[in-house]
Amino acid sequence: MKSCFITKEKADEIAAKYPTPFYVYDEKGIENNLKDVLSAFSWNKGFKEFFAVKATPNPTLLKLLKKLGCGVDCSSLTELMMAEKLGFSGEEIMFSSNETAAEEYILAKKLGAFINLDDITHIGFLEEVAGIPERICMRYNPGGEFNLNNRIMGTPADAKYGMTRTQLSEAVKTLMAKGVKEFGLHSFLASNTLGNEYYPELAKVLFRTVKELQEETGARFVFVNLSGGVGIPYRPDQVKNDIYEIGKGVEEAYNEILPGSNIRIFTEMGRFILGPYGMLVTKAVHFKHIYKEYVGVDACAANLMRPAIYGAYHHITVLGKENAPCDHVYDVVGSLCENSDKFAVDRALPEIEKGDLLAIHDAGAHGFSMGYNYNGKLRSAEILLKKDGSFEMIRRAETPEDYFATFDFMPEFRPTKG
Repeated sequence: MKSCFITKEKADEIAAKYPTPFYVYDEKGIENNLKDVLSAFSWNKGFKEFFAVKATPNPTLLKLLKKLGCGVDCSSLTELMMAEKLGFSGEEIMFSSNETAAEEYILAKKLGAFINLDDITHIGFLEEVAGIPERICMRYNPGGEFNLNNRIMGTPADAKYGMTRTQLSEAVKTLMAKGVKEFGLHSFLASNTLGNEYYPELAKVLFRTVKELQEETGARFVFVNLSGGVGIPYRPDQVKNDIYEIGKGVEEAYNEILPGSNIRIFTEMGRFILGPYGMLVTKAVHFKHIYKEYVGVDACAANLMRPAIYGAYHHITVLGKENAPCDHVYDVVGSLCENSDKFAVDRALPEIEKGDLLAIHDAGAHGFSMGYNYNGKLRSAEILLKKDGSFEMIRRAETPEDYFATFDFMPEFRPTKG
């Protein structure tokens, strides 16, 4: 079974002040996990983790990560704006985008961010709208399939991201002619991998490519960005990745292929950093007894859409009944007008009663951030459970006024005074 970082008593205390559903994050768990990541890659003097803002775009959490030495990986104008407001600048920001708008490149250049070019045609576009910086990164797509131990981990050939190997060589030469002095290389070949082999094998691909490009062009490469892809064990029978073994594997590949170099290693582990340390807490509000047994909760796919769109498994703990036998089988469902709005299907759980609080695990990344307003649903509050046992709201719940805010040009929806 998975253990909960929040007790029934603490969840009840939070729910008394901030009604369910709400997200809750574990400050202690986040800090300890990030410290392990930094320690695992401490062999590389220039190592930097750029937390993927898209995973959990909450200012309080980003400030916490910044304090611990994290940078941010941004992929849009508003993510860049959030980073700027929180004091991130220069080499603390990686900007990785595709089909990029002019205003995004302009702000990234202004902030001094690492700009990661997704396509060779973006060279001319970037030059036109913002100018070419002296230091730049390129995203590589090697094509084909990415295999580990006879398992297909990803199919880069089907991905819309990155340049071909031939395009990389052409891009480097073009960029050097335009004044670029320092390069980085980035790639993302698989998502949510379990096992410790992914980063080391990806590192070998990128290290060899860097070595080839340096020999071909004379370009100076100063960093390699392994991106994300290191997964978490969503199911209770899965084993957590060992970040120290992963770091050791990357180090061995580095020493084999790039011995004596000063190339920095970057990562963007949004899911691994925060995923296990966020939960969606929801209340059982209805029951339905037809062809199956249904538990209706006050959260829905608008709060956590991964089960609905991916069929993803998220473990569920009925708080206060952690040691009770799982002798009932339920579908745990929300209130959307969609039959895919199910957090669990045929899940063995303890007997659930009206008012019970359910904690949905591993929602700390790509959870709240993927929320939406279908059916007029409102996004929930986010709460930080602090190391001393206290808690604070780090995002308030949306209100109907928020939902109607973009209609404020219409008299019917203008905020009333007083």
